[in-house]
Amino acid sequence: MLMRRLGLLGKQHTIGAGQAALQVENLSAGYPGNRYALDRATFQVAAGERVAIIGPNGAGKSTLLKAIVGVLPFTSGEISIYGADCYSSHNHVGYVPQQSDIDWSFPVSVFDVVLMGRSRHIGWFRLPSKADRALAHDILEHLSLSDLTKRQISELSGGQRRRVFIARALAQEARILVLDEPFAGIDQGAEQELIDTLDILTRHHITLLIATHHKDLQALRFDKVLLLNREVLDYGAPETVLSPERLLQAYGPRLPAFSPRDEWLPYRQAPANGSGRGPA
Repeated sequence: MLMRRLGLLGKQHTIGAGQAALQVENLSAGYPGNRYALDRATFQVAAGERVAIIGPNGAGKSTLLKAIVGVLPFTSGEISIYGADCYSSHNHVGYVPQQSDIDWSFPVSVFDVVLMGRSRHIGWFRLPSKADRALAHDILEHLSLSDLTKRQISELSGGQRRRVFIARALAQEARILVLDEPFAGIDQGAEQELIDTLDILTRHHITLLIATHHKDLQALRFDKVLLLNREVLDYGAPETVLSPERLLQAYGPRLPAFSPRDEWLPYRQAPANGSGRGPA
């Protein structure tokens, strides 16, 4: 079994036993000229949970994810991963950045991208072993990407690119996977393939944090939703967080057009004449 070969099945019980997969305490982070793009965020994610991070543009979603994976230094607060300081445990976190953050013209194949996930295990100035290469092939097969092994990443569709970076995170043996807008710019077929891939990860108890503007959160089967606008406005079950009142607080008068398939999904602000609420 692939996950047993990766060592992930045992790790969920041995790494930080009894600890949350991710603990964020009073976290503030930002950039020059916008020091507090994220201000005093606090939340906890249990192992194996699937969490949506939503909020308007500029709310600090990417800032939060980059701080968690160590790409962006944070100015104050703490991040712990399975009970360990984040600086010593980043190898447990995989990252799928926004498409715009990657140089897709770089001449590298799909197989090489996945093999890059083994770099921390291989070590400096050492070549991948036969076992490393076999594992990369197994991961590609597990995620139905074997036919893309020799393809250059510049030749991939948007959905394929996301799935390849998920494969790289699996090769890293990540226990937490952080995805920044994975559904942006892909068609319906690629979207379903990506959802199927996320379902595979969930079945293997990999914790997922997904920043998204997806309009049908229910279809993605999130356990919790983190509502963000520079600070954490709410965090909990979707039916609690995705209320018109909470979303109005985050987005202002015009709420996002989430799908109204279920009663708990949000609607646009009620008309001023009180005639009821129309579907988003």
